[in-house]
Amino acid sequence: MKKIVLLVLGLLFLSGWVSAYQVNINAPDSLTVGKPLIVTGTTTFGVGTPIDVVLYYQLTTSTEIQRKIVYVQSDMTFKTVFDTTGFRKGTYKVEVPANGLGDSATSMRLIQLVDREDDIYLSSPANQSFNGKIYVAGDIKGDENSGVQIEVMDTDGLVVFGPQYVNTNNAGSFAADITISQPGDYDISFTDARGFIGTRRISAVAQSPASTTAPVATQTTAFPVISAHAKASRDSPAYFIVKTGTGPVTLYTSTSLDWVIEYVDENGVLHKTNDQASQIPEKVEFSGKGKTVFVKIYPNKDAVSSDVFLYGEDVSSVIVSPTVPGPFASSESLPETPTQSSPILPAVSIGGVCVAAALAGIRKKY
Repeated sequence: MKKIVLLVLGLLFLSGWVSAYQVNINAPDSLTVGKPLIVTGTTTFGVGTPIDVVLYYQLTTSTEIQRKIVYVQSDMTFKTVFDTTGFRKGTYKVEVPANGLGDSATSMRLIQLVDREDDIYLSSPANQSFNGKIYVAGDIKGDENSGVQIEVMDTDGLVVFGPQYVNTNNAGSFAADITISQPGDYDISFTDARGFIGTRRISAVAQSPASTTAPVATQTTAFPVISAHAKASRDSPAYFIVKTGTGPVTLYTSTSLDWVIEYVDENGVLHKTNDQASQIPEKVEFSGKGKTVFVKIYPNKDAVSSDVFLYGEDVSSVIVSPTVPGPFASSESLPETPTQSSPILPAVSIGGVCVAAALAGIRKKY
C-alpha cells in the first residue's frame, strides 16, 4: 500500500515538475522588410536544451517560412535572427511550438513586416569612378526638413560611415560625400524617425591606368538634382514650374504609380509621354534655353492618387505651382476644334436668309 502511495505521489511530483517548464519569447511588433528579425527568449529548460523557433507567414492560414534550432545558454536565454530580405509585406508569426514538456507563458508573437522601399529614391549614380569618395544623394518621402540617418558598410560588413544623420531640405532631398579607402561595393542603409527604410548599393569602380578622362560620376553629379513633390490624381493633377539651365535637361518622376507627364516647352509646344510602368520613372529629355517649362503630372489610371516627385537635372529650380499654370489653363479651356465643314454652316444660314428675302420681294412685286 505504501508503495502505491509513493508511486502516485511521485507521478504527481513529476507532473508538477514538468508543468513548471516555461518559454517566453520577444520580437518586435513591426519591422521593415530587409531588416533582421531578432527573436530572443528566456526559459526554464536546462542549459543546452535545443528549442525550435519557427517563422510563419500569416494569411488565412499559417505557412512555415523558416525554422531554426537554438540552444539554451548558461543564463537561461536563447536568441536567433531571421533574414527578411526579399520578404513580402504582411503579417508574420514567430513561435516556439509546444513539445509536450510543459507550459509556455508567451511562445508566439505576431509581427507586421512593412515595405518602405518606395519611400526613398536614390538619384546618385549606382556606379561611380573611384576618387576616394562616393556621392550619395536622393529624396525621402515625407521627411521634409527632418533628416535621415545613413550608414555605409563595405562587402566585409565593416562600417565605413555612420550611423550619422544627414539633413533633408524642404523637399525631402539630401546629399553627402562619403570618404572611402578603396574601390568596391558599398551598401548604404537609410533610417528615419519611423524606422528602417531600406538599403541601396553603390559601386566605386577603379579606373584603368590608360584612362585620362575625367571621372564619369563627377561629370554626372556636376549639376545637383533638384526636386519637388505634390499630391496628384487624374482629376486633380500636380503642376510644376521648372526653370531650366542651358544644355541637356532631364525631368523624371518617382515610381509609386504609372505616371503621365505633360509639359509645355520653352517654345510653347505641348508634349505628352507615358512610356514606362510604375516601377520605372517617367522621363523626358530636351535641350534647355534657361527659360521656364510648365509640367503637369497625373496617374495613368483613374481613382488612384499619391504623392509624385518631379526631379530635374541641369535645372535652376523646380517648384510646385499653387494654381494651374497659364499654358495648361488656356489649353484646358479651349473648345473642341471644329471640323472643316462647320464654318460653312453660318454662311449657308446667311445665304438662306438672303434667298428668302429675295423671294419675298418678288412675291410682293407681283
